[in-house]
Amino acid sequence: MPTWEAATYLTENLFGEKPNPRLLGPSNPYEVTKQFLHRLYHTLAEAASREVNLPSSARLHLFTDVSLTGNSAVLVVLFPRGNRPQHLLLLDAAKAWDLVFPDAESFNGWAEERFRVILQALRSAAIDLHEDLLKPAV
Repeated sequence: MPTWEAATYLTENLFGEKPNPRLLGPSNPYEVTKQFLHRLYHTLAEAASREVNLPSSARLHLFTDVSLTGNSAVLVVLFPRGNRPQHLLLLDAAKAWDLVFPDAESFNGWAEERFRVILQALRSAAIDLHEDLLKPAV
């Protein structure tokens, strides 16, 4: 999604009053909620991944378990190359329709907290990945 389109989308969906009527009103609320959570959390995960030197074969994946009545689960997982174990970077429970902020400062605080969690987990995982690369094969 182009930057200008992402900015417009997030501005329209992040600020206002709770509950977010844009998520509760459509005929396909599950898909709209899933798209909203992916656009929000993927941006944070991508930003954190730019801060860490990961092997080019490593991939970040975002998984959601959307609930229209309670908390949705959002998982950010690092998939290293080969058959190495995956690393859970973030497990967040969020009521998507309550992810509405009164102003940019409150949103920035919320986003910064999740960004830091993902970044710290990525740094720990990156150390493990690089140590495995340095071990001699037997």
